[in-house]
Amino acid sequence: MRIINEPTAAAIAYGLDKRSNCVGKRNIFVFDFGGGTFDVSLLTIKDKAFQMKATAGNTHLGGVDFDNRLLNYFMEEFNKKNNLDISGNSRALRRLRNASERAKRVLSYNVDAFIQIDGLFQGIDFCSTITRARFEELNMDLFKECIDTVNKCLTDADMDKNCVDDVVLVGGSSRIPKVQQLLQEFFEGKDQCRSINPDEAVAFGAAVQAALLSEGFKNLPNLVLHDVTPLSLGISIKGDLMDVVIPRNTTIPVKKKQGYFTSEDNQTFIKFEVFEGERTRATNNNLLGWFNLSGIPEGPKGHGVMVTFDVDADGILNVTAEDEATGNSNEITISNDTGRLSRMEIARLIQEARDYEAEDKKFLEKARARNDLDDYVYKMEKALKAVDKNKGMITDAIVKAKSLLDGDKDEHEKDVFEKKLEELENIF
Repeated sequence: MRIINEPTAAAIAYGLDKRSNCVGKRNIFVFDFGGGTFDVSLLTIKDKAFQMKATAGNTHLGGVDFDNRLLNYFMEEFNKKNNLDISGNSRALRRLRNASERAKRVLSYNVDAFIQIDGLFQGIDFCSTITRARFEELNMDLFKECIDTVNKCLTDADMDKNCVDDVVLVGGSSRIPKVQQLLQEFFEGKDQCRSINPDEAVAFGAAVQAALLSEGFKNLPNLVLHDVTPLSLGISIKGDLMDVVIPRNTTIPVKKKQGYFTSEDNQTFIKFEVFEGERTRATNNNLLGWFNLSGIPEGPKGHGVMVTFDVDADGILNVTAEDEATGNSNEITISNDTGRLSRMEIARLIQEARDYEAEDKKFLEKARARNDLDDYVYKMEKALKAVDKNKGMITDAIVKAKSLLDGDKDEHEKDVFEKKLEELENIF
């Protein structure tokens, strides 16, 4: 009926639990740490309406990573004790992994855990003990990564951690005492809500949302859910730049308009390429689709058209381009199952944007410098028609500038284009 992300579903379950004593606006932070993925969300509950402020996470972090650390720990111990290598025996590794997972669960309520496996490898029995302190030492880098993600979500929402009213723990891995301790320290002692069964909260919230979308159910809560766009949505413009129309983490449904212009004289159509992603270079993002707007009257470049991005409550995107002068229009509809990215791919794109932030900034500055030079050359050519003398000098300067613009886009740095623009301004 509708796709809903896990932290949002957990928030619905928590909102139902607290709505009777929820006065005014409350900011809820949902920490969803499961077996295979890690998600965090910040939302606001006000007047029975749930509004997502920001989401973040890591689809490659979960309880299985702690299992792997324990598995390697016990495997090295066995190998060292018996001068053997069991890494190539899948049956032994499977039994040891199961024991490691049980030990991890025990460490959530005990200070140590004991494992015993009969005939683990070549008839040799294996028993060992691990303390909670040793477990925390093995996984401290993963715990810190969780807190970094929490901080990133708050930064995206432009909210101070002191403004968070409730911290909700969801998912089996949220039971780990060190995770709870680090969260409490990060939020400066704020109590954590554990009244919801962490293994059932997501399913419960999703079932309530399904009931709200259906008919025939009685005694349903009166609530409204506002989700957010997981990635920025925009158009590719001159210089392969991503022009963002709807930024990441914008509340949906949303509708925004933006003006665009023809980039060449006598241009009769514009090709619109719709992308989602956080990179500065459009082609580094995910292409959702494209369409042409035809019937534009011939004339100088700079003829304006209006583009509308409309995202409905189900996350379906409709992009419309209209030439208001002629009334011509065209559109494209992009649903969740046509070219949209999975949660894992979304997380990858967001991480890439962080990794290549410096490179993207450099590309943006160069593209803007190149576009500025191109626009100035165009203005010079138009103005040259009204000039009586020194035409030869100006024409020669224009030819050299055009040669630079027509060359390899990646060959020159931004200062080359800026210097050429300064030369043209001085000559003109």
